[in-house]
Amino acid sequence: MGANSSSICELPENEYLKRLSGAEAVSENDPFWNQLLSFSFTAPTSSAELKLLEEATISICKSLVENNPRTGNLGALIKVFLSRTKELKISAECQNHLFIWQAHNALFIICCLLKVFICQMSEEELQLHFTYEERMPGSYGVECEDLIEELLCCLIQLIVDIPLLDITYSISLEAVTTLVVFLSCQLFHKEILRESVIHKYLMRGRCLPYTSRLVKTLLYNFIRQERSPPPGSHVFQQQTDGGGLLYGFASGVATGLWTVFTLGGVGSKPAPQQEQSSPLANQSLLLLLVLANLTDAPDAPNPYRQAIMSFKNTQDSTAFPSPSPHAFQINFNSLYTALCEQQKSDQATLLLYILLHQNSNVRTYMLARTDMENLVLPILEILYHVEERNSHHVYMALIILLILTEDDGFNRSIHEVILKNITWYSERVLTEISLGSLLILVVIRTIQYNMTRTRDKYLHTNCLAALANMSAQFRSLHQYAAQRIISLFSLLSKKHNKVLEQATQTLRGSLSSDDSPLPDYAQDLNVIEEVIRMMLEIINSCLTNSLHHNPNLVYALLYKRDLFEQFRTHPSFQDIMQNIDLVISFFSSRLEQAGAQLSVERVLEIIKQGAVALPKDRLRKFPELKFKYVEEEQPEEFFIPYVWSLVYNSAVALYWNPQDIQLFTMDSG
Repeated sequence: MGANSSSICELPENEYLKRLSGAEAVSENDPFWNQLLSFSFTAPTSSAELKLLEEATISICKSLVENNPRTGNLGALIKVFLSRTKELKISAECQNHLFIWQAHNALFIICCLLKVFICQMSEEELQLHFTYEERMPGSYGVECEDLIEELLCCLIQLIVDIPLLDITYSISLEAVTTLVVFLSCQLFHKEILRESVIHKYLMRGRCLPYTSRLVKTLLYNFIRQERSPPPGSHVFQQQTDGGGLLYGFASGVATGLWTVFTLGGVGSKPAPQQEQSSPLANQSLLLLLVLANLTDAPDAPNPYRQAIMSFKNTQDSTAFPSPSPHAFQINFNSLYTALCEQQKSDQATLLLYILLHQNSNVRTYMLARTDMENLVLPILEILYHVEERNSHHVYMALIILLILTEDDGFNRSIHEVILKNITWYSERVLTEISLGSLLILVVIRTIQYNMTRTRDKYLHTNCLAALANMSAQFRSLHQYAAQRIISLFSLLSKKHNKVLEQATQTLRGSLSSDDSPLPDYAQDLNVIEEVIRMMLEIINSCLTNSLHHNPNLVYALLYKRDLFEQFRTHPSFQDIMQNIDLVISFFSSRLEQAGAQLSVERVLEIIKQGAVALPKDRLRKFPELKFKYVEEEQPEEFFIPYVWSLVYNSAVALYWNPQDIQLFTMDSG
């Protein structure tokens, strides 16, 4: 990772770190703090780099954990940081690199220490370490709680008030990261935290008035995707002789501390993947998702979720409904563009789901867009590469489609959008296809993948629900999409016959054998018949509502007409088969009258003519197929572990030992 191993090995013996963690209390006015905070380094850009640093300083951290309840040096360090943040905004405006540099270094040390403390102790024990002065174990003063709240408020103020410049990028990122670390106590509990000291501070008291501004700032950080400035630009500008003013200052007051230790090396070229990413945008999104999924307090709802549910477009001049305590406005066009561009990540897809599901203003805006393909195509690509995605990401993408297909306007408009050359769809060359037909193809492919691999009923149900919602609005289906609908029915039919045959053979065998238990083929058969029924309803819905718009589906139906024969008299399908049987009989008759050896073009022409001639009153009307996504009870049991798994796997410059994690099971890899 670019760090020199010898310099890392020196850290446990560094005199400044040993004094910070030692048995002697250091006053907040001691010149020691200027010396401690005057180090130059390129901040860690990955959990692997931070792991390297953490392993090197483990003895220092253990010593501080042991001594701090008596020395209060952690509290003194925090007070030093708090005093320096009071002038940060002016320092940014005046380009005061030195002041911002030392404030960032203080926060970096606090964040590193805090992460170790939270991992190793309860919240009650953590509070002890926030005391200002020596206290006996088990005694807790009001100063302890106040210092935590003061630090949390300071971090939030730093995020929302400090302008984002090259020289402030690192401290803004560190403030967001420190808030994530503060909330990471959830990682070390198997149960969902419903009463937490940190949650209480963030959702009440002095932090509460900043709720809407914090959510808005985190969203704009995600929208802007500001890349990290070149290494060293936020600390000093290197001169041709190898050192600038600040570097010289650092060398003078902190000899042997950090000047010999750089992760990646000051001024070194970052890896290509680092150049393409925005650590602040990524970390801001993760913090936003964590805040949005905090559990409600017994007497008050989560204010961050309220803010996410109620914000409006900057172009919306209507009054906010009352009460809307945390409402704000944001540029929906910029938000939409960012969401379209970032859907390759789990966290961006999860944000899109939350906004569509919980914020009616965002949902209405997105459904009114005339360029919905920019949003839908990345979602379809997630589903298309299902074998490369984790199951949660696939579920979120699928539920997003289900929410979108609840809207009839969406279901109509997607068939009007014509796409050319979908390069990621490899089963067949699609030179020209409607967005609606492509959506059908991808959802059917997901169903078929699920049938042969995961066999997840939940995934099946949501796929079929999305198709059912769209079915009445099917328009000008691509011939390949029509073929795949019938091919899926064929696959289900074969599976039905296979299970039926297995059940029959097993039953016969049991009559001549002992009383050994039989496999539950009845349940398997019931599940398959439910899916077959749903497919028949989808086909029927299209035929009764838009037959004349879909000659390719009628063609595919006629080509595979024998498939449906066995279901005509089946008691589970008899009613829904009436219309399908009528359509097959009607068009088969017209084709027979036209003679043999008909070309595909001639068959399609006869179908189009027949669609006009077929009396609509002959088709039996069934209730409209409409399925609405309903979030399960206690959704936090799913979403909180999911969000923290994203933090664990993708956070910038955060590392936790897998053996310490309690919230979810860590894979050995």
